[in-house]
Amino acid sequence: MKRIAGAPDWQLPCDLRETSHGSVCVCNSTYCDYLEPPQLTDISQIVVISSSKDGLRFKKTTGDLSEKKPITIDDKQFTDENFKPDAIVVDQERAWLQLANIPQSLFINASIKTYRISVKREQSFQNVSIFGGAFTGTVSYLLKELPEELQDHVYRSYFHPVGIAYNTIRMSIGGSDFDMEPWAYNELPLHDPKLSNFTELDPRDLQKVEQLKRLKTIAKVDTLKIMGAAWSAPTWMKSNNRWTGFGQLKSEYYQTWALYHLKFLELMRAKNMPIWAISTGNEPLNGVIGFFFVHFMSMGWTPWQQAIWLNDNLGPTIRNSAESKVLIFGNDDQRYTYPTWFRRMRSSRNNSLSYLDGLAVHWYWDELIAPQLIDQAHTDMPNKLLLNTESCIGDKPWQTHGPELGSWQRGESYMRAYTQDLTHNFNGWLDWNLVLDEQGGPNYIKNFVDAPIIVNATSRAEIYKQPIFYAIGHFSKFLPPESVRIETRIENQGNPFTQLSVVGFQRPDGSVALIIYNGQNLPVDVALDDSQRGAIQLRLPPRSWHTVLYK
Repeated sequence: MKRIAGAPDWQLPCDLRETSHGSVCVCNSTYCDYLEPPQLTDISQIVVISSSKDGLRFKKTTGDLSEKKPITIDDKQFTDENFKPDAIVVDQERAWLQLANIPQSLFINASIKTYRISVKREQSFQNVSIFGGAFTGTVSYLLKELPEELQDHVYRSYFHPVGIAYNTIRMSIGGSDFDMEPWAYNELPLHDPKLSNFTELDPRDLQKVEQLKRLKTIAKVDTLKIMGAAWSAPTWMKSNNRWTGFGQLKSEYYQTWALYHLKFLELMRAKNMPIWAISTGNEPLNGVIGFFFVHFMSMGWTPWQQAIWLNDNLGPTIRNSAESKVLIFGNDDQRYTYPTWFRRMRSSRNNSLSYLDGLAVHWYWDELIAPQLIDQAHTDMPNKLLLNTESCIGDKPWQTHGPELGSWQRGESYMRAYTQDLTHNFNGWLDWNLVLDEQGGPNYIKNFVDAPIIVNATSRAEIYKQPIFYAIGHFSKFLPPESVRIETRIENQGNPFTQLSVVGFQRPDGSVALIIYNGQNLPVDVALDDSQRGAIQLRLPPRSWHTVLYK
């Protein structure tokens, strides 16, 4: 695709390519789609950024509120005589009822419903500041295989303001399930509590450091937040002497494991890549109950054990070191463990939770577990940060294991999940792998899943931005750090299964950002009632997402 004559350097549209599951935006060494952050030049201006199942990707529509005219988002889908809706959403949290070949005339003749949305800026909630993804061993491996120009498009697409403005990465301390093999620091010598061989970064982490330096340069990121999490200790520290399975840290190595974390922090700082935060360990239940189906690196903890280690070892070791400002997040596991995990930690060591700065949640069973469990944990610990620290799709037995290239439905899953979490006091979201190959890997365990950007690892000449990428971007790109959620409410939603949702924020410059999702196969009219601006009228196309910006 060629640049549009006269277009700004970073005002480049999606090079859309149809796939068997939908459509993707194609980038190669010489072209990739980008969007300059919209600027609201006066108080009467409104900007709507839109993506749709039919192929809109960050389409920019502008209007003048002083004209009191409805803002209509054009989308060819509804005017196409050959369009046949392929699904009607019947459950906001889970499934679609597939209804093929419905005559379009039924939709043309159907009345378009108007939804009234109130926006109350005076009612504010949590700060939202953290968006990012994981820089795993797999990501590092795939990036190294790409030409530098294409690597730069990945960095720019994710972290530059003309991309989706990520500001944080998550990386493993040692190996994870997305590496070429399981590994840890100080695997040898055995039974070495002083970690005498943990004196420099592993070559795999040194490669990541160089890649992150390039990322910061290309994306013009001054401060990149890095969150670290360990999947497993070296096997000699564990009760089962294995990377996976039912195995826990031997109690005689509790202080050694705390020292292991501190050494990693010190070595990363020495490479000018300071760590912003760590967690108490990735998915601790994998080594206790999850070993039946989890066959990658893991190490089990019960909440009682983890409280002892945090209170007696990790917390004091970090807080009494030069790395004392590093944040510590607890749990790093599924929603269904909340709030019980922390209550049991407190019963084991009453002071243990004082060492936690935040709570880390994974999304993998969220469609089955209500967010009220998170609300309870937030009520118990209202002053702690709340982050979703891992998400991907394609992991369930009933899902395609690996990418469904171009799937709009998978993007909708992200849109609903982000909206729900941010409505329930989350301060941000870290997705899983930044990139994967066409299979959803590679990794040593063939644990294939999907990712927002897929690399053509065969030709090494293209990357594909999926609907998932744009779903995330409708939040991360337009919510700069220190954005604050404000009250938004659909006043006449009626049917609880209606596929319309909204979440709103006041940005640091005082402007408002509303993220609106229309999951219906019909266009909808939206009547906004802003407590300071009054009435704003929008018409949104079917199966579409929108970020609405105004002052």
